[in-house]
Amino acid sequence: MPWKLLVLAIVLGAIGWIYRTPILGYAAAGSSYSAHVACSCHYIGGRSLEDCKKDRLAGMEFVSLNDDAQTKSITARYPLMPPQTATYRKGYGCVMQKWDD
Repeated sequence: MPWKLLVLAIVLGAIGWIYRTPILGYAAAGSSYSAHVACSCHYIGGRSLEDCKKDRLAGMEFVSLNDDAQTKSITARYPLMPPQTATYRKGYGCVMQKWDD
């Protein structure tokens, strides 16, 4: 039983460490970049979202992309991190939505 508590403590400690280090900032920047590039590729370039996934940079394999055709938005997310959304607006291109803490 004590080993389960140790594993739980390690997992919780790792999650706490991630949120207290620059990793959260890197994940937010990576998600923002992915959302913006995929939005531009899909809504401006006219390519399918699956085809746009080929444009991801190394290290972005864990970013998931979701399309909302009704709002013309692409949301990108790293696991366990806040999502970032880019929305296509005619005349402006793909615009990042404000990120609320």
